[in-house]
Amino acid sequence: MNTLTKFSLCILALIVSTLSVRAAEQPEPGPWKVDVSTGVVTTQTAYSDNWTGGEAGSINWVAFYTSMTKRQLTRNWYNQYDWKLSFGQTHTQDKETKDWQSPTKSEDKIRGDAILRLTKGWFADPYFALSVESQFLDASSPYNTRYVNPLELTESSGLARTIVEVPDKTLLTSRIGLGLRERFARFDDPADSTTSPETLYETTVDGGAEWVTDLLLGSSSSKYTFNSKLTVFQAFFNSKSDELPNDYWKTADLNWDNSLRVKVSSLINVGFSWQLLYDKEIDLGGRLKQGLNIGLVYNWANFDKAAEK
Repeated sequence: MNTLTKFSLCILALIVSTLSVRAAEQPEPGPWKVDVSTGVVTTQTAYSDNWTGGEAGSINWVAFYTSMTKRQLTRNWYNQYDWKLSFGQTHTQDKETKDWQSPTKSEDKIRGDAILRLTKGWFADPYFALSVESQFLDASSPYNTRYVNPLELTESSGLARTIVEVPDKTLLTSRIGLGLRERFARFDDPADSTTSPETLYETTVDGGAEWVTDLLLGSSSSKYTFNSKLTVFQAFFNSKSDELPNDYWKTADLNWDNSLRVKVSSLINVGFSWQLLYDKEIDLGGRLKQGLNIGLVYNWANFDKAAEK
């Protein structure tokens, strides 16, 4: 019996045991609830052309948008959409001439999640989910500028459960299931040495188990917000396995994304973010990104979280 079959049987056993648990009261349907946070954070220094000492000015800015849109459609169905978008650049002065150089990308993220849950009041809810990951600008090629590249889509289905829910304070959810991950990439032809190389296209499909856990502390109305998402994907098969020089694709991939935001005033926020990535096909070690910033942030919600259950 292979690994995929064993995991499928485990998921089936979980579903059967879930259905056997006595159903709790089902939630009542309601309107769409939207929670949005958006803003621009920046740091800046500049020097005149007669300044000595070798310093160079810089401007670093990041614009971001996060949102959660959810609705209990009926007593049986719950729908939620989460978006996390950000883009930033760094502009630097030349140390000698003090002329401003072309900007380089400092932040770039597209992450979207959609989930549909069957809310029968069981111990866990069967779910269907779709996630999208990419970046706005692919600057890896010195010759071609590409947008929304590479693109990764993950479709999954399994069981989801809200572990802790304290309105306006804490929300902890987790889901586990079987997933199909599709990666679409465009890149320069390595055999083309011209300054206008041909664009090649590659699609990779792998399937396996996915585990996603979300933790939200605070809300748009509180002094602080902490958002953490942990995603682990264990592939059982890969469409390119016969072409790869190793079996690194069999190692679980990890994506742990965290952000902390503290309100200094109604519009000024201080933020700290860090992200840990582990994908053995890209690098044998983990990759860490962190950022500390301050800037103008606008928070908005069309509902009172304190009034929620």
